[in-house]
Amino acid sequence: MNKLYIGNVSAEASEEDLETIFERLKIPHSGPFLVKTGYAFVDCPDEKAANLAIERISGNEELFGKVLEVAISVPKSQRSCKMQIRNIPPHMQWEVLDGMLAQYGTVESCEQVNTDTETAVVNVRYAAKDQARLAMEKLNGSMMENFALKVSYIPDETAAAEGASGRGRRGFNARGTPRSGSPGQGARPKMQSDIPLRMLVPTQLIGAIIGKEGATIRNLTKQTHSKIDIHRKENAGAAEKPITIHSTPEGCLNACMTIMEIMQKEAVDTKFTEAIPLKILAHNNFVGRLIGKEGRNLKKIEQDTGTKITISALLDLTVYNLERTITINGTLKESNKALEELMTKIMESYESDMAAMNLQSNLIPGLNLNALGLFPSGAPGMGPSMSGMPPHGAHGGSAYGQGQPESETVHLFIPALAVGAIIGKQGQHIKQLSHFAGASIKIAPAEEKDSIQRVVIIIGTPEAQFKAQCRIFGKLKEENFFGPKEEVKLEAHIKVPSFAAGRVIGKGGKTVNELQNLTCAEVVVPRDQTPDENDQVIVKIIGHFFACQLAQRKIQEILAQVRRQQQPKPTSGGQPPQPRRK
Repeated sequence: MNKLYIGNVSAEASEEDLETIFERLKIPHSGPFLVKTGYAFVDCPDEKAANLAIERISGNEELFGKVLEVAISVPKSQRSCKMQIRNIPPHMQWEVLDGMLAQYGTVESCEQVNTDTETAVVNVRYAAKDQARLAMEKLNGSMMENFALKVSYIPDETAAAEGASGRGRRGFNARGTPRSGSPGQGARPKMQSDIPLRMLVPTQLIGAIIGKEGATIRNLTKQTHSKIDIHRKENAGAAEKPITIHSTPEGCLNACMTIMEIMQKEAVDTKFTEAIPLKILAHNNFVGRLIGKEGRNLKKIEQDTGTKITISALLDLTVYNLERTITINGTLKESNKALEELMTKIMESYESDMAAMNLQSNLIPGLNLNALGLFPSGAPGMGPSMSGMPPHGAHGGSAYGQGQPESETVHLFIPALAVGAIIGKQGQHIKQLSHFAGASIKIAPAEEKDSIQRVVIIIGTPEAQFKAQCRIFGKLKEENFFGPKEEVKLEAHIKVPSFAAGRVIGKGGKTVNELQNLTCAEVVVPRDQTPDENDQVIVKIIGHFFACQLAQRKIQEILAQVRRQQQPKPTSGGQPPQPRRK
């Protein structure tokens, strides 16, 4: 659909007058001009022709003393959440554009349109119709660096069918990572920071941060080149609200400190008596490394910056909210220095985790690692979209597509002293973990009174195994059962049919050696084992999390191959023949 609306048309103008302009500017059209009082419509053969007409005519061509306005014609029923913004200054920074758009609502996507013009063009989708309408009213015709922005709706032909279902959608997944550079420079370079800064502020001070008609937040966004989302509607009635800041590390830091300054000034002006410490939110995966063994990392930051830092309890976490609150008490200057050090450590932890995850991104076919909440995936994964949605597979669902994957049993050996941490107060942690992973998780009784290790028995699909084991490895790291620079390595046992053990070992140990080289895990099939009552023997796997997972998957592949080969062949007796496998 490429119907154009031509506005500000003189009453003296005719169809021929408009057609003359289009022919002179070499703009094709696919039908007659429908001229009404003060406006007209015409169809273009494609989007390129429509964009050309808007670019060359709107604001540039005069007819009988009136400057024509041209835009995509969109019926009210199709005026949904999508719009196109044209005539953007070619050197405008993406951070500034993102910040400008964020003033009017949650931006779900912002994509550059390739054109032959010097100025930039972007297609924008907001989370709700009223946000898009507000952006249209405020931005259309507004001046940016001597360029008048031109904003028009993009027809949403599914809007009528979707109805209200498209409203209020949140999250940054479709939005993508914040960008640097400018739209006019073509491809968007990757932001320096892959994860946003999240902070908590008193609900009473939200108004001061936004300012009259949004002036304060607008200026803050522009000055710090940040995209700032204030989640006012979350946690209705809560004393504090989260704010998410997307920018470079320096931009996040500057925006955070400016917000602190605004709140402190407002507290003085309104005689707000409560203290206003700096509070930030961090994914639980990072907290163990922030604290360090015996709290050394955190103590060092406190000593270096003169601040007092506290972290909310693990018991406050649920499978739906994986963030911990870090409270920094000190002067603004001290808090700024402490925040900078904390952000550096969080980024280091994030990059380390993502590097490990990317190495094994195809570990389990169909498994969506980002949806598990195991790692904050930058702008996409961290924030309200992550904490507000149940993790994929939380009720035992499968990510495998067709067929239900078979359940597996893994015995994971953990330090005996860590049992309490895994179980949690009144068994809450292990219950939550079991629910999250969709697996049965039990801790076997100690074989001896002074055992230094205990066995965690995990029963579930490959996806459930991945989720459960990942959380257990992470928990041991967080609780400092391994040093800050020490990789968490555990021993896992899986049982295989005794007749398949030789296939795992391979001729002359070839297969098991290849397994070890591929996975970086130690794989051992103890010799001279006596098979158990089910004619099974143990395979031992020792290594860090991803190494263990890859070794388990590869061994299961070998077993699946053996099972296929062991299936009975068709017989001519009374049993009907099995269908031939292709």
